[in-house]
Amino acid sequence: MRKAAIKIEDQLAGWLTQDEQGYHFVYDKAYAALPNARPVSLTLPVRETPFISNVLFPFFDGLIPEGWLLDIAEKNWKLNPRDRFGLLLACCKDCIGAVSVEEIKEEEKP
Repeated sequence: MRKAAIKIEDQLAGWLTQDEQGYHFVYDKAYAALPNARPVSLTLPVRETPFISNVLFPFFDGLIPEGWLLDIAEKNWKLNPRDRFGLLLACCKDCIGAVSVEEIKEEEKP
């Protein structure tokens, strides 16, 4: 399973995960309880129940660069162009706009 923290203007908004069943996005309970909580996207309104999809949610897929910038990222970081979640984790730590994506690495077990 791979996991990412989704932030809006450096404030934790929720978590995006990928596992055998697909993709899951859930808002942080503390963030969702804020009176001024903004949704990550209009297609992902603030709610307590998780969003589930077989493919990467279009909003997050849209954060991934395209064209020559994607080519540079794939070559320099040796990324698989079909691994959309991997591209999101590598390329969207500091993307344009209020939303950022930070990979959460599982602690290695001895």
